[in-house]
Amino acid sequence: MIPRSIQITVGLLLLGILISGLYMIKLTHKEQAKTLLGSEDRPVAPPVGGKQERIAILVAYDEDRALRWREANVFMPSEPSLRAREALQAVLAQYLQNPSPHPLGKGADIKDVYLINQDTLVIDTTPQFADGHPSGILLEEMTLTSLIETLNANVPGIARVKFVVDGKERETLAGHADLMSFYQTAAVHELAKEFQ
Repeated sequence: MIPRSIQITVGLLLLGILISGLYMIKLTHKEQAKTLLGSEDRPVAPPVGGKQERIAILVAYDEDRALRWREANVFMPSEPSLRAREALQAVLAQYLQNPSPHPLGKGADIKDVYLINQDTLVIDTTPQFADGHPSGILLEEMTLTSLIETLNANVPGIARVKFVVDGKERETLAGHADLMSFYQTAAVHELAKEFQ
């Protein structure tokens, strides 16, 4: 038979372990709540003014070696650089669907768009946009032309466009199309006519 004093001691130890475990669980939940609240304390971007619009986008079709206009329903902000980004992402959405008329690498996206001097736009793409792009002068030119012409149709006043990859200049898109220079939108408009 176990002496009564040892039974009481073991019982108190088990009770102490149970209370400590519950206390640890409570602390863990409290820390998780703080973490969640901490992320919500960050400044929230103000809502962007704009509305749902039916916009024209120029889409490349590899099989036909052609560019064709399509319409897309897109939320278009009123601010020009945000408007440009939404228009460009509408084109990329066409290319990233399956099956795609003009497949791009998985993860290809527009990171940001910067409007400089009211008529110059710098488009910052993800690394996957360039790294996963199919190589070939025609395919690369069709991609850039479709993006720039979509900008022409939806963001008035843009005269020059430059592409950067992950915030850095890059010589070519996938080995052919020049990314070091600024593209003149008027010249790209003439080139687009040849693909239509």
